[in-house]
Amino acid sequence: MPVADSAPTVVFAGGGTGGHLYPALAIARTLVRLQPAVRPYFVGALRGVERDVLPQYGFPYELLDLHPLYRPRLWKNWRTLRGAVGAWRALGETMRREHPRLVVGTGGYASGLTLAHAMLHGVPIVEQVADSAPGLTARFFARHARECYLGYPEAATRLGHGSGTAVIDTGNPIEPPPTPKPDRSAARAKWGFEPHDGCVLLAVGGSQGARGINAALDAWVARGLPEGVSLIWATGRAHYDAYSRREQGRVRVRPYLSPIADAYAATDVALARAGAMTTAELCAWGLPMILVPLPTAAADHQTANARALQAAGAAVHVPQRELTPDALDRLAATVLKDQSARSRLASMALARARPQAAEDIAGRILSLLSLTRFHS
Repeated sequence: MPVADSAPTVVFAGGGTGGHLYPALAIARTLVRLQPAVRPYFVGALRGVERDVLPQYGFPYELLDLHPLYRPRLWKNWRTLRGAVGAWRALGETMRREHPRLVVGTGGYASGLTLAHAMLHGVPIVEQVADSAPGLTARFFARHARECYLGYPEAATRLGHGSGTAVIDTGNPIEPPPTPKPDRSAARAKWGFEPHDGCVLLAVGGSQGARGINAALDAWVARGLPEGVSLIWATGRAHYDAYSRREQGRVRVRPYLSPIADAYAATDVALARAGAMTTAELCAWGLPMILVPLPTAAADHQTANARALQAAGAAVHVPQRELTPDALDRLAATVLKDQSARSRLASMALARARPQAAEDIAGRILSLLSLTRFHS
Protein backbone atom coordinates (compact mmCIF):
# COMPACT_ATOMS: atom_id res chain seq x y z
CA MET A 1 0.00 0.00 0.00
CA PRO A 2 1.61 3.34 -0.97
CA VAL A 3 2.65 5.92 1.58
CA ALA A 4 4.48 9.20 1.44
CA ASP A 5 7.98 9.31 -0.07
CA SER A 6 9.61 9.93 3.32
CA ALA A 7 8.72 7.84 6.37
CA PRO A 8 5.38 9.28 7.51
CA THR A 9 4.91 9.95 11.20
CA VAL A 10 1.55 9.10 12.76
CA VAL A 11 0.98 10.66 16.18
CA PHE A 12 -1.12 8.64 18.61
CA ALA A 13 -2.82 10.78 21.25
CA GLY A 14 -4.48 8.93 24.08
CA GLY A 15 -3.92 7.42 27.46
CA GLY A 16 -4.50 8.16 31.08
CA THR A 17 -6.03 4.69 31.39
CA GLY A 18 -5.25 1.38 29.72
CA GLY A 19 -8.59 1.48 27.92
CA HIS A 20 -7.34 4.48 25.94
CA LEU A 21 -3.69 3.44 25.60
CA TYR A 22 -3.85 -0.22 24.60
CA PRO A 23 -6.04 0.34 21.51
CA ALA A 24 -3.48 2.88 20.29
CA LEU A 25 -0.65 0.41 20.82
CA ALA A 26 -2.54 -2.34 18.99
CA ILE A 27 -3.13 -0.07 15.99
CA ALA A 28 0.45 1.23 15.99
CA ARG A 29 1.97 -2.26 16.10
CA THR A 30 -0.28 -3.39 13.26
CA LEU A 31 0.57 -0.31 11.19
CA VAL A 32 4.28 -1.08 11.45
CA ARG A 33 3.69 -4.73 10.61
CA LEU A 34 1.71 -3.82 7.50
CA GLN A 35 3.96 -0.93 6.45
CA PRO A 36 7.35 -0.71 8.20
CA ALA A 37 7.94 2.77 6.76
CA VAL A 38 5.32 4.27 9.09
CA ARG A 39 6.70 5.85 12.27
CA PRO A 40 4.26 5.89 15.23
CA TYR A 41 4.87 8.60 17.83
CA PHE A 42 2.94 8.67 21.12
CA VAL A 43 1.79 11.69 23.11
CA GLY A 44 0.39 10.98 26.56
CA ALA A 45 0.13 12.22 30.12
CA LEU A 46 2.81 12.13 32.79
CA ARG A 47 0.26 10.91 35.32
CA GLY A 48 -1.24 8.17 33.13
CA VAL A 49 -0.49 4.47 32.74
CA GLU A 50 1.56 5.30 29.65
CA ARG A 51 4.43 6.38 31.91
CA ASP A 52 4.97 2.74 32.85
CA VAL A 53 3.69 1.00 29.71
CA LEU A 54 5.20 2.92 26.77
CA PRO A 55 8.87 2.20 27.63
CA GLN A 56 8.12 -1.51 27.10
CA TYR A 57 7.13 -1.07 23.44
CA GLY A 58 10.01 0.81 21.86
CA PHE A 59 8.00 3.56 20.17
CA PRO A 60 9.17 7.16 20.57
CA TYR A 61 6.91 9.11 22.91
CA GLU A 62 6.44 12.31 24.87
CA LEU A 63 4.60 12.66 28.17
CA LEU A 64 3.04 16.01 29.03
CA ASP A 65 1.65 17.53 32.21
CA LEU A 66 -1.96 16.85 31.23
CA HIS A 67 -4.85 16.56 33.67
CA PRO A 68 -8.54 15.64 33.36
CA LEU A 69 -11.37 18.01 34.10
CA TYR A 70 -12.05 17.79 37.82
CA ARG A 71 -15.84 17.88 37.73
CA PRO A 72 -16.66 17.17 41.40
CA ARG A 73 -13.73 19.27 42.70
CA LEU A 74 -13.76 22.31 40.47
CA TRP A 75 -11.10 24.13 42.45
CA LYS A 76 -8.51 21.60 41.19
CA ASN A 77 -8.97 22.66 37.57
CA TRP A 78 -6.17 25.20 37.94
CA ARG A 79 -3.88 22.19 37.46
CA THR A 80 -5.66 21.34 34.24
CA LEU A 81 -5.29 24.88 32.92
CA ARG A 82 -1.65 25.26 33.97
CA GLY A 83 -0.75 21.88 32.46
CA ALA A 84 -2.56 22.69 29.22
CA VAL A 85 -0.63 25.94 28.71
CA GLY A 86 2.73 24.23 29.11
CA ALA A 87 1.67 21.21 27.08
CA TRP A 88 0.46 23.41 24.20
CA ARG A 89 3.94 24.95 23.88
CA ALA A 90 5.56 21.52 24.00
CA LEU A 91 3.14 20.20 21.39
CA GLY A 92 4.08 23.04 19.06
CA GLU A 93 7.74 21.99 19.23
CA THR A 94 6.85 18.34 18.80
CA MET A 95 4.65 18.91 15.77
CA ARG A 96 7.26 21.13 14.08
CA ARG A 97 9.89 18.45 14.66
CA GLU A 98 7.83 15.38 13.75
CA HIS A 99 5.70 16.77 10.88
CA PRO A 100 2.93 14.20 11.44
CA ARG A 101 0.84 13.18 8.46
CA LEU A 102 -2.04 12.12 10.70
CA VAL A 103 -3.07 12.20 14.37
CA VAL A 104 -4.98 9.27 15.83
CA GLY A 105 -7.01 10.08 18.96
CA THR A 106 -7.94 7.16 21.20
CA GLY A 107 -9.77 9.12 23.87
CA GLY A 108 -9.36 10.37 27.38
CA TYR A 109 -7.93 13.60 28.72
CA ALA A 110 -4.51 12.73 27.27
CA SER A 111 -5.78 13.09 23.69
CA GLY A 112 -7.84 16.29 23.60
CA LEU A 113 -5.07 18.89 23.47
CA THR A 114 -3.14 17.04 20.75
CA LEU A 115 -6.26 16.67 18.62
CA ALA A 116 -7.00 20.38 19.06
CA HIS A 117 -3.46 21.34 18.04
CA ALA A 118 -3.65 19.12 14.95
CA MET A 119 -7.06 20.46 13.96
CA LEU A 120 -5.96 24.10 14.25
CA HIS A 121 -2.79 23.44 12.22
CA GLY A 122 -4.39 21.50 9.39
CA VAL A 123 -3.18 18.04 10.31
CA PRO A 124 -5.85 15.39 9.55
CA ILE A 125 -7.26 13.54 12.54
CA VAL A 126 -9.08 10.25 13.05
CA GLU A 127 -10.62 8.82 16.23
CA GLN A 128 -10.90 5.37 17.72
CA VAL A 129 -13.99 5.38 19.97
CA ALA A 130 -13.86 2.38 22.29
CA ASP A 131 -17.08 2.55 24.34
CA SER A 132 -20.77 2.50 23.51
CA ALA A 133 -21.13 5.90 25.23
CA PRO A 134 -18.38 8.13 23.76
CA GLY A 135 -16.61 10.45 26.15
CA LEU A 136 -16.49 14.24 25.97
CA THR A 137 -13.27 14.33 23.92
CA ALA A 138 -14.54 11.82 21.37
CA ARG A 139 -17.85 13.64 20.96
CA PHE A 140 -16.24 17.04 20.50
CA PHE A 141 -13.66 16.05 17.89
CA ALA A 142 -15.82 13.62 15.90
CA ARG A 143 -17.20 16.51 13.85
CA HIS A 144 -13.66 17.36 12.69
CA ALA A 145 -12.31 13.84 12.12
CA ARG A 146 -11.78 12.25 8.73
CA GLU A 147 -12.87 8.89 10.16
CA CYS A 148 -14.21 7.50 13.44
CA TYR A 149 -13.63 3.82 14.24
CA LEU A 150 -16.28 2.47 16.59
CA GLY A 151 -15.71 -0.25 19.15
CA TYR A 152 -19.49 -0.45 19.71
CA PRO A 153 -21.91 0.29 16.85
CA GLU A 154 -24.25 1.92 19.41
CA ALA A 155 -21.78 4.81 19.67
CA ALA A 156 -22.78 6.08 16.21
CA THR A 157 -26.01 7.61 17.49
CA ARG A 158 -24.14 9.50 20.24
CA LEU A 159 -21.47 11.12 18.06
CA GLY A 160 -22.27 14.48 16.52
CA HIS A 161 -19.91 13.77 13.62
CA GLY A 162 -19.39 16.07 10.67
CA SER A 163 -20.90 15.58 7.24
CA GLY A 164 -17.49 14.59 5.86
CA THR A 165 -16.71 12.14 8.65
CA ALA A 166 -16.77 8.42 7.82
CA VAL A 167 -18.07 6.44 10.81
CA ILE A 168 -17.07 2.78 10.63
CA ASP A 169 -18.01 -0.12 12.90
CA THR A 170 -14.57 -1.71 13.17
CA GLY A 171 -14.76 -3.07 16.71
CA ASN A 172 -12.02 -2.53 19.26
CA PRO A 173 -8.42 -3.44 18.34
CA ILE A 174 -7.33 -6.49 20.33
CA GLU A 175 -4.98 -9.45 20.01
CA PRO A 176 -7.20 -11.90 18.09
CA PRO A 177 -7.64 -15.48 19.31
CA PRO A 178 -5.43 -18.07 17.61
CA THR A 179 -6.84 -19.96 14.64
CA PRO A 180 -7.92 -22.60 15.35
CA LYS A 181 -8.78 -21.89 18.96
CA PRO A 182 -7.22 -24.24 21.52
CA ASP A 183 -9.10 -27.41 22.42
CA ARG A 184 -11.29 -26.71 25.46
CA SER A 185 -10.91 -30.16 27.02
CA ALA A 186 -7.13 -29.98 26.79
CA ALA A 187 -7.17 -26.44 28.21
CA ARG A 188 -9.32 -27.57 31.15
CA ALA A 189 -6.94 -30.42 31.85
CA LYS A 190 -4.02 -27.97 32.01
CA TRP A 191 -5.85 -26.19 34.82
CA GLY A 192 -6.48 -29.48 36.60
CA PHE A 193 -10.22 -29.53 35.90
CA GLU A 194 -12.45 -32.33 34.62
CA PRO A 195 -11.92 -32.15 30.82
CA HIS A 196 -15.48 -32.92 29.69
CA ASP A 197 -18.08 -32.39 32.41
CA GLY A 198 -19.26 -29.35 34.31
CA CYS A 199 -18.72 -25.67 33.65
CA VAL A 200 -15.68 -23.41 34.13
CA LEU A 201 -16.29 -19.83 35.26
CA LEU A 202 -13.55 -17.26 34.68
CA ALA A 203 -13.71 -14.27 37.06
CA VAL A 204 -11.43 -11.38 36.20
CA GLY A 205 -11.45 -7.75 37.29
CA GLY A 206 -8.37 -6.37 35.55
CA SER A 207 -4.75 -6.07 36.66
CA GLN A 208 -5.71 -4.15 39.80
CA GLY A 209 -8.61 -6.44 40.61
CA ALA A 210 -12.20 -5.56 41.43
CA ARG A 211 -12.95 -5.24 45.13
CA GLY A 212 -16.70 -5.75 44.78
CA ILE A 213 -16.35 -8.83 42.59
CA ASN A 214 -13.68 -10.32 44.85
CA ALA A 215 -15.79 -9.88 47.98
CA ALA A 216 -18.79 -11.63 46.41
CA LEU A 217 -16.67 -14.49 45.09
CA ASP A 218 -14.97 -14.93 48.46
CA ALA A 219 -18.30 -15.41 50.22
CA TRP A 220 -19.56 -17.68 47.42
CA VAL A 221 -16.52 -19.95 47.50
CA ALA A 222 -16.57 -20.01 51.32
CA ARG A 223 -20.00 -21.61 51.39
CA GLY A 224 -19.17 -24.06 48.63
CA LEU A 225 -19.41 -23.81 44.85
CA PRO A 226 -22.44 -25.44 43.20
CA GLU A 227 -21.81 -28.97 42.03
CA GLY A 228 -20.17 -29.11 38.60
CA VAL A 229 -18.88 -25.51 38.68
CA SER A 230 -15.13 -24.80 38.59
CA LEU A 231 -13.59 -21.35 38.98
CA ILE A 232 -10.53 -19.56 37.59
CA TRP A 233 -10.29 -16.43 39.75
CA ALA A 234 -7.93 -13.57 38.91
CA THR A 235 -7.99 -11.39 42.01
CA GLY A 236 -5.68 -8.60 40.87
CA ARG A 237 -2.18 -8.30 42.24
CA ALA A 238 -3.16 -6.04 45.14
CA HIS A 239 -5.80 -8.49 46.40
CA TYR A 240 -4.12 -11.85 45.84
CA ASP A 241 -2.74 -12.32 49.36
CA ALA A 242 -6.21 -11.85 50.85
CA TYR A 243 -7.80 -14.55 48.68
CA SER A 244 -5.06 -17.05 47.79
CA ARG A 245 -6.26 -19.28 50.65
CA ARG A 246 -9.38 -20.08 48.58
CA GLU A 247 -7.36 -22.25 46.19
CA GLN A 248 -8.87 -25.74 46.36
CA GLY A 249 -10.02 -28.66 44.22
CA ARG A 250 -12.31 -26.72 41.85
CA VAL A 251 -10.89 -23.23 42.44
CA ARG A 252 -7.73 -21.73 40.96
CA VAL A 253 -6.70 -18.36 42.37
CA ARG A 254 -4.17 -16.21 40.49
CA PRO A 255 -3.07 -12.60 40.98
CA TYR A 256 -3.17 -11.86 37.25
CA LEU A 257 -3.53 -13.77 33.98
CA SER A 258 -0.88 -12.80 31.44
CA PRO A 259 -1.14 -14.19 28.87
CA ILE A 260 -4.82 -14.86 29.39
CA ALA A 261 -5.36 -17.15 26.38
CA ASP A 262 -4.97 -20.35 28.44
CA ALA A 263 -7.76 -19.20 30.74
CA TYR A 264 -10.04 -18.13 27.89
CA ALA A 265 -9.53 -21.48 26.21
CA ALA A 266 -10.73 -23.37 29.31
CA THR A 267 -13.68 -21.07 30.05
CA ASP A 268 -17.39 -21.61 29.51
CA VAL A 269 -18.64 -18.33 31.05
CA ALA A 270 -16.78 -15.15 32.05
CA LEU A 271 -17.61 -12.87 34.99
CA ALA A 272 -15.92 -9.55 34.34
CA ARG A 273 -16.02 -5.78 34.34
CA ALA A 274 -17.53 -4.18 31.24
CA GLY A 275 -14.51 -2.32 29.90
CA ALA A 276 -14.32 -1.94 26.14
CA MET A 277 -11.19 -4.05 25.63
CA THR A 278 -12.29 -6.81 27.98
CA THR A 279 -15.65 -7.19 26.30
CA ALA A 280 -14.04 -7.10 22.84
CA GLU A 281 -11.77 -10.00 23.81
CA LEU A 282 -14.65 -11.99 25.30
CA CYS A 283 -16.73 -11.51 22.15
CA ALA A 284 -13.81 -12.58 19.97
CA TRP A 285 -13.45 -15.77 22.00
CA GLY A 286 -17.21 -16.35 21.85
CA LEU A 287 -17.57 -16.43 25.62
CA PRO A 288 -20.90 -15.81 27.39
CA MET A 289 -20.52 -12.81 29.69
CA ILE A 290 -21.81 -11.89 33.12
CA LEU A 291 -20.84 -8.21 33.25
CA VAL A 292 -20.47 -6.30 36.51
CA PRO A 293 -19.66 -2.69 35.51
CA LEU A 294 -17.31 -0.59 37.60
CA PRO A 295 -19.76 1.80 39.29
CA THR A 296 -17.21 4.63 39.50
CA ALA A 297 -16.19 4.53 35.81
CA ALA A 298 -16.20 7.92 34.09
CA ALA A 299 -19.74 8.87 33.01
CA ASP A 300 -20.74 5.31 34.00
CA HIS A 301 -19.61 4.16 30.55
CA GLN A 302 -19.16 0.54 31.65
CA THR A 303 -22.84 0.31 32.49
CA ALA A 304 -23.65 1.57 28.99
CA ASN A 305 -21.38 -1.16 27.55
CA ALA A 306 -23.03 -3.86 29.67
CA ARG A 307 -26.53 -2.74 28.72
CA ALA A 308 -25.64 -2.67 25.03
CA LEU A 309 -24.29 -6.21 25.14
CA GLN A 310 -27.24 -7.45 27.18
CA ALA A 311 -29.64 -5.88 24.65
CA ALA A 312 -27.71 -7.66 21.90
CA GLY A 313 -28.20 -10.98 23.69
CA ALA A 314 -24.47 -11.45 24.32
CA ALA A 315 -24.30 -10.81 28.07
CA VAL A 316 -26.08 -10.71 31.40
CA HIS A 317 -25.75 -7.36 33.18
CA VAL A 318 -25.47 -7.48 36.97
CA PRO A 319 -24.95 -4.18 38.85
CA GLN A 320 -22.24 -4.53 41.48
CA ARG A 321 -24.66 -3.84 44.36
CA GLU A 322 -26.66 -6.91 43.27
CA LEU A 323 -23.68 -9.28 43.05
CA THR A 324 -24.11 -11.53 46.10
CA PRO A 325 -23.53 -15.24 46.77
CA ASP A 326 -27.26 -15.82 46.28
CA ALA A 327 -27.14 -14.01 42.96
CA LEU A 328 -24.16 -16.12 41.91
CA ASP A 329 -26.10 -19.27 42.80
CA ARG A 330 -28.98 -18.10 40.60
CA LEU A 331 -26.57 -17.34 37.76
CA ALA A 332 -25.05 -20.80 38.17
CA ALA A 333 -28.49 -22.32 37.64
CA THR A 334 -29.67 -20.06 34.81
CA VAL A 335 -26.43 -19.53 32.86
CA LEU A 336 -23.53 -21.71 33.96
CA LYS A 337 -25.45 -24.99 34.05
CA ASP A 338 -27.87 -24.22 31.21
CA GLN A 339 -26.16 -25.32 28.01
CA SER A 340 -28.81 -23.76 25.76
CA ALA A 341 -28.54 -20.39 27.54
CA ARG A 342 -24.76 -20.50 27.23
CA SER A 343 -24.99 -21.36 23.55
CA ARG A 344 -27.34 -18.44 22.86
CA LEU A 345 -25.06 -15.98 24.66
CA ALA A 346 -21.96 -17.36 22.94
CA SER A 347 -23.59 -17.11 19.51
CA MET A 348 -24.53 -13.47 20.03
CA ALA A 349 -21.10 -12.65 21.46
CA LEU A 350 -19.49 -14.05 18.32
CA ALA A 351 -21.88 -11.98 16.22
CA ARG A 352 -20.44 -8.88 17.91
CA ALA A 353 -16.84 -10.01 17.52
CA ARG A 354 -14.40 -7.99 15.42
CA PRO A 355 -11.13 -9.87 15.98
CA GLN A 356 -9.44 -8.20 12.98
CA ALA A 357 -10.24 -4.67 14.14
CA ALA A 358 -6.59 -3.60 14.51
CA GLU A 359 -5.80 -4.70 10.96
CA ASP A 360 -8.93 -3.06 9.55
CA ILE A 361 -8.18 0.25 11.27
CA ALA A 362 -4.51 0.16 10.27
CA GLY A 363 -5.50 -0.50 6.67
CA ARG A 364 -7.82 2.49 6.62
CA ILE A 365 -5.11 4.70 8.16
CA LEU A 366 -2.64 3.61 5.48
CA SER A 367 -5.19 4.50 2.83
CA LEU A 368 -5.58 7.94 4.37
CA LEU A 369 -1.84 8.42 4.42
CA SER A 370 -1.62 7.68 0.72
CA LEU A 371 -4.51 10.09 0.06
CA THR A 372 -3.11 12.94 2.14
CA ARG A 373 0.14 12.61 0.22
CA PHE A 374 -1.55 14.26 -2.78
CA HIS A 375 -3.01 17.11 -0.72
CA SER A 376 0.08 18.19 1.19
